[in-house]
Amino acid sequence: MSDRYQFFTSTPVGKFLVKNLGLPDPVRLDRWTDGAPLVDGTVVVGGDGRLAKAVTASLDGLGIAAVSATEPGAKYKGLVLDATGLGTAADLVALQQFFTPLMRSLQPCSRVLVLGTPPEQVEGSERVAQRALEGFTRSLGKEIGRGSTVNLVYVAPGAEESLDSTLAFYLSPKSAYVSGQVVRVGAVGATEAEPVADRTRPLDGKVVVVTGASRGIGEQIARVLHRDGATVLGVDVPQAASELQGVMREIGGDHLVLDITTKDAPQRIAQHVKDKHGQVHGVVHNAGITRDKKLANMAEDRWSSVIAVNLTAPERITRELLAQELVAPNGRIVGVSSIAGIAGNLGQTNYAASKAGVIGLVDALAPELGGGITVNAVAPGFIVTQMTAAVPFATREVGQRMNAMAQGGLPVDVAEAIAWYLDPGSTAVNGNVVRVCGQMMLGA
Repeated sequence: MSDRYQFFTSTPVGKFLVKNLGLPDPVRLDRWTDGAPLVDGTVVVGGDGRLAKAVTASLDGLGIAAVSATEPGAKYKGLVLDATGLGTAADLVALQQFFTPLMRSLQPCSRVLVLGTPPEQVEGSERVAQRALEGFTRSLGKEIGRGSTVNLVYVAPGAEESLDSTLAFYLSPKSAYVSGQVVRVGAVGATEAEPVADRTRPLDGKVVVVTGASRGIGEQIARVLHRDGATVLGVDVPQAASELQGVMREIGGDHLVLDITTKDAPQRIAQHVKDKHGQVHGVVHNAGITRDKKLANMAEDRWSSVIAVNLTAPERITRELLAQELVAPNGRIVGVSSIAGIAGNLGQTNYAASKAGVIGLVDALAPELGGGITVNAVAPGFIVTQMTAAVPFATREVGQRMNAMAQGGLPVDVAEAIAWYLDPGSTAVNGNVVRVCGQMMLGA
């Protein structure tokens, strides 16, 4: 689905108006294609904290070209600063000293990554300095421009060797629409990642359940996971049966047609998994609905149906699969929340409550799970789908432009973030909620 405004800004008249009126100027974002290198360029690595050696080794293993010394006039595709050595407020000047000389050396759609220590795991002045990194990265994300992103990864002590999947995601075009985010690696649960034999197909031999898989974001999730080697078990309602079966045929997947809100849905999914696959590596709770009304005008059935699909069903299905030990060791549970669950939205008290509840489910389960099983969530912002295409033009334009990228995201952007969570090498990535929103101006 084309962005007509973005096309207009690429014309001579559009360029003139953007320059003279200060209008948003969205850059066509780089997105990863099968067979392409993870990073098409060189990454500059700086800092002398406890992660320096591990980062260098990880980038080398991923095939990402990295340097520590820069050359005049050279252009770079990424910057990585190990800020774990910053122990006082005065040390924060290292941020300015590293980044300022390099900001004009970045290519379009570049990646900036700051690595720190979870503030809650240190004390005193070091905690102050590490917490300051959040304000720095969020602000830099709003000023960097030209389709580039800025993110912060807090790496807990002990998780130094578990960065491959996270660096591969945040330094590559796979994270095209993820910026201004804070991720914790090794802060909850296991800190050691499972080795991945083939980084181009990390999900080889894995089975992943995806609900709401017949169209839109769910369909794209299924296709990306198939690309990464997974067998997808797509689940959707009877009304979408033909579309679901068509998608699963194309990607060699399995399908199950049912309403996830029915009383026996968790048991039916569990039985299907047991009979056909034995266990699953991952469960992606993508299915969701909206029934928008201001609360003063909202009927009980509008409220209850949204909560049932978006929140109650994912919790019931997850707990049933876990209780029957059908999620394999080092398995993955992924919820799809929403920016509405973080910032709220007019006329969506029911939807926002359900999506905030998904974040609560992550918070509740993350410390409970063992065997390397993780639970995380994505929180999409304005993603361009057939559903958003039906939104009135003015509302749609505001939704697309009110972010640091000045454009809407694509379903593949959500799918790539979920694929990162599902990567067997992401064992130390647990208890996170990452917004896929181009750093929307609403919310944190």
